[in-house]
Amino acid sequence: MATVVTRIRRSFSTHWYAWAMVLPVVIVLAVLVGYPLGRGVYLSFTDANEANVGRTIGVNHIPATYQFVGLDNYWKVLSGQEGHFYSRLTWTVLWTASCVLLHYALGLGLALLLNRKVRFRALYRVLLILPWAVPAFVATFSWRLMFNEKYGVLNALLTQVGMDPVDWLGDATLQKVSAVAVNVWLGVPFMMVAILGGLQSIPAELHEAAEMDGASPWQRFRHVTLPGLRPVSGTVILLGVIWTFNMFQVIYLLIGQGASSESEILVTYSYRLAFQGVRDYAGSATYGILILSLLLVFAVFYRRLLTRQEAATR
Repeated sequence: MATVVTRIRRSFSTHWYAWAMVLPVVIVLAVLVGYPLGRGVYLSFTDANEANVGRTIGVNHIPATYQFVGLDNYWKVLSGQEGHFYSRLTWTVLWTASCVLLHYALGLGLALLLNRKVRFRALYRVLLILPWAVPAFVATFSWRLMFNEKYGVLNALLTQVGMDPVDWLGDATLQKVSAVAVNVWLGVPFMMVAILGGLQSIPAELHEAAEMDGASPWQRFRHVTLPGLRPVSGTVILLGVIWTFNMFQVIYLLIGQGASSESEILVTYSYRLAFQGVRDYAGSATYGILILSLLLVFAVFYRRLLTRQEAATR
């Protein structure tokens, strides 16, 4: 311990300017991230709700009366007593996997097309990046209008060809399909831009050498392009999983109060516990910590898998 303290003091005395420049960022992170996270962890070990938290009404202050309950909240959730945790977790995993898979597949396909020398390539890039440039809540509300059962564009097209209107946002299964479609539309541009940057970083000499050796286009794609994209792919897939797992706005803003228990993902249910009905702050905090734990476990195992793959290819 003394050795660690000595090293810190030596580092501070030698690089005081670096510590001074980093200090504001550390303070901001501590206030905006550290305190809320610590508060959430604490609340998850209590029975805090709307009725027993401290509050001020006029000039009167009502003290908090919630109690420490240990791991009871986690036990209720993980043992199934709380409700439908595992069904929501299953749908959240399916939602994340399907969205990220489509993001990557479509982004890779578009990046390969834009990496070729075609006319109006710059225009195509701008048009394909537009969904990413539009704020997510604006795009989601636009899609909600298009999915409207009575006045939506999609049902207007269906009626033009003699089909009956579809209640896109009323049926639980169609809610899921609609949410996936909107999220894919929002997420493909980022994946396309990232993969396009990875494609342009692959030396052209590798493709030329493979072509001279008689490799077919598929063989060049499999043995040159995909290995060259591995660093970029690993990062964007990890980011895509984290973002999609917590993609609150698409589910909540697209489906709104009409979201059935089958269509909710973990983060929207955590929000509903904290801000709708009788506010269960402890239950919401418990869900938040479980979501964080799941993503941390996934990130650790995913990075280890990538490290092993990189070591195996050397």
